[in-house]
Amino acid sequence: MNKPLLTQNKGQDALVLPELTRDEILRYSRHLLMPEVGLSGQRRLKAASVLLIGTGGLGSPLAMYLAAAGVGRIGLVDYDVVDPTNLQRQIIHGASQQGHLKVESARARMLDINPLIQVDIYDVPFTSENARQLAEPYEVIADGTDNFPTRYLVNDLCVFTGKPNVYGSIFRFEGQVSVFDARRGPCYRCLFPEPPPPGMVPSCAEGGVFGVLPGTVGTLQATEVLKLLLGIGEPLIGRLMLFDALGMRFDEVRLKKNPRCVVCGENPSVTDLIDYEAFCGVPGHDRGDEGSAGAPWDITAGDLHARLVRGEPVRLIDVREPHEWEIAHLPGAELFPLGSLPEHFNEFDSAEEMVLFCKSGSRSARALDLLRRAGFRKIRNLKGGINAWSREVDPTVPIY
Repeated sequence: MNKPLLTQNKGQDALVLPELTRDEILRYSRHLLMPEVGLSGQRRLKAASVLLIGTGGLGSPLAMYLAAAGVGRIGLVDYDVVDPTNLQRQIIHGASQQGHLKVESARARMLDINPLIQVDIYDVPFTSENARQLAEPYEVIADGTDNFPTRYLVNDLCVFTGKPNVYGSIFRFEGQVSVFDARRGPCYRCLFPEPPPPGMVPSCAEGGVFGVLPGTVGTLQATEVLKLLLGIGEPLIGRLMLFDALGMRFDEVRLKKNPRCVVCGENPSVTDLIDYEAFCGVPGHDRGDEGSAGAPWDITAGDLHARLVRGEPVRLIDVREPHEWEIAHLPGAELFPLGSLPEHFNEFDSAEEMVLFCKSGSRSARALDLLRRAGFRKIRNLKGGINAWSREVDPTVPIY
């Protein structure tokens, strides 16, 4: 049987567990009836501490189920605010919390579920500079993030501090769950030594996510956290669970520790936290929905509108997908989805002015780079995409 984390960290002799009150005995009675949990297990949960990185799609079920289960101290790290686009899947937040800090919204919901726990909130980005300090008081780190720099940061931090990393990721209809614990198995870098090239894997904001998927994956993560704290069952150490919601299938991949891993291998070359944004080539913390190609390739919605009003010849190239075109599109624009864009280079004239755009400016920035490499120079990227056009020029165009 897996040993409880409190026993592993402090030793059985030194372990002093808090007593349960009469109210707690009643609240957790369905746990107490299970011999795998029982009174001693519930006392372990009361003494336990977990740090959740992110209070979004995965963090929502994680936070609520750990609170309901009676984990005594839960920390929340997130610097974002509740946005209308969150409400389709981030069920810890409600419509009344739009514009509020996510950590405050999440804490209020968790304490409504269970006022007998402690919820610490950290309204800051999780970075190499503050990660050790934030994680120090907690036994388990649960990764509910959606970007590669933070995933590698969480992994390396957990390797260096000897804490288990309960990992989850989601995209469209697919999810992954594992427990990376370098003391007993592989770490995240053993599976993914290098991040994918920038732009290769679209974010949920670009590619979308099935609303119930983070509920499934986040609940599985919560299950793994509780198993680790209680020392029951077989945690997903050395195993990667794959979930396909469309096919309703669970698959499992066995993972092995890589002896040449740069972080947890026999001769590690990475021995401290690094600049993970530079390592991954993408930002890890972005409050806005505004992609950019950088100066001098960007053009703002206001500037583009002014050029069109003056009657300047500008060809509008929409690199989104056909189903996005149905949601909203700009008059006079032409649709050339990014995936097939190189097949249409012969349809473009390098002498004409072109403005590329997508939903937020990220995919069109990649499209601009493709065209620039092919020799085109009279090209610009609509910074912030069609959503920026809606906010700054024409509010009748739906934001999505």
